[in-house]
Order: sequence, then C-alpha cells, then structure tokens
Amino acid sequence: MMYVWTGHWGIGGWLAMGLGMLAVWVLAAAGIVWLVHYLADRRSAATSAAPSDATSQPTRLSAQEILDTRYARGEIDEDEYRRRRDTLDSG
Repeated sequence: MMYVWTGHWGIGGWLAMGLGMLAVWVLAAAGIVWLVHYLADRRSAATSAAPSDATSQPTRLSAQEILDTRYARGEIDEDEYRRRRDTLDSG
C-alpha cells in the first residue's frame, strides 16, 4: 500500500507560505532600493571629492594675515606682534 502525504496544514500552512513569500519579495525590493541608494551615494561622493577649477588652488594667506591670526589666537603677545608687524612693514 502506498501512503501519500498531502500536507494537511490547513489555513495556517497557507498563511505561513503566503507570509513567507511576501517576506522574500519585501527583502528583495529592500535590497534593490539599498543597492541603488548605495551606488548613488558613491557617485555623489566621488563627484564632490573631485576638485573643481575654482577650488583647485589652495588659499594662501599673506604674512600680515598670518601674524594677525597668531595674535588673535594668543600665540604671541602685543610686543612681539608690534615688532614683527614693523619688520614686515619695513621689508
């Protein structure tokens, strides 16, 4: 005699299979959305990292601007500031 398993899971089995298939499709769609988002971020990061013509030259400060900045930060005192400023003005 041959026994045939017909899978009598009832409505619970159908529900589980349906939810499982839904989960597979949701994960597949989320993976595609993530991949597109990841590739777009990489492209925008590469584009923004490339130097443009306007920013390719570094900003150069004059000696007077450097001296003013050092004095403003408190790296040098007023006497040293005046002495170096006079040296720059005479040069």
